[in-house]
Amino acid sequence: MSALTIATLLLGLLAAYLLGSIPTGFLLGKALKGIDIREYGSGNTGATNVFRVMGKGAGVTALLIDLLKGVMAVLCMHWLLSMVFVDLLSADPAVQQALQRDGGLLIYGHVVVAPGNSLSVPLSTYFRWESWCLMLAALLAVLGHSKSVWLGFTGGKSAATGLGVLLALAWPVGLSVAVVFATALAVSRTVSVGSIAAALSVGIFMVVMHQPLPYLLLAIAGGLYVVLRHKSNIARLLEGTEPKTFGG
Repeated sequence: MSALTIATLLLGLLAAYLLGSIPTGFLLGKALKGIDIREYGSGNTGATNVFRVMGKGAGVTALLIDLLKGVMAVLCMHWLLSMVFVDLLSADPAVQQALQRDGGLLIYGHVVVAPGNSLSVPLSTYFRWESWCLMLAALLAVLGHSKSVWLGFTGGKSAATGLGVLLALAWPVGLSVAVVFATALAVSRTVSVGSIAAALSVGIFMVVMHQPLPYLLLAIAGGLYVVLRHKSNIARLLEGTEPKTFGG
């Protein structure tokens, strides 16, 4: 693996963390109300606290942006991997000969696209760590949301950003987890219950849908992390003092 490839991958991981660490709730609090959201409600910067302190509009905005952070972190790494792929591909003598003979174009997921001569080869043929790199980018985005460098390594509880990375990595899993969240929320009328149920379901969906080992490990580690981030909510649920989000 060349120094350029390593530098590109490290850049992708750094970008993933920085995207995840964008303090959405904190910025919305300052911009819309002139407040530090950490001084109100539960004290974290996640969408649920924004919803409770600043209302539905701000809460939904925070939720969507936090979700988008996760999506973009994975897509950014995917884009950088495509550049690594083309670099590795262009160094293959067989590919060079084909390009010189037939002309064509190098693109991600394919080797040569030329009139009457299209050959498809996955990145794993040249670079066997693709799924691991995407998994690490996803994990860093989740960590960045709850341990933001801009807020002294504090932040939210990573549920929305976690859903975002799942949608980017394996959208069927992401959609299934979203259904679990919505169902648990509708039944309990409590966001924390929805988030915990969703986090615990991720690993099951990864296995059922035959996702790669790195994604399963992400599901286990990320799911447990999200649950641990909700330990205060779990304590309140056991005491019967956890506030409802919708009525109750």
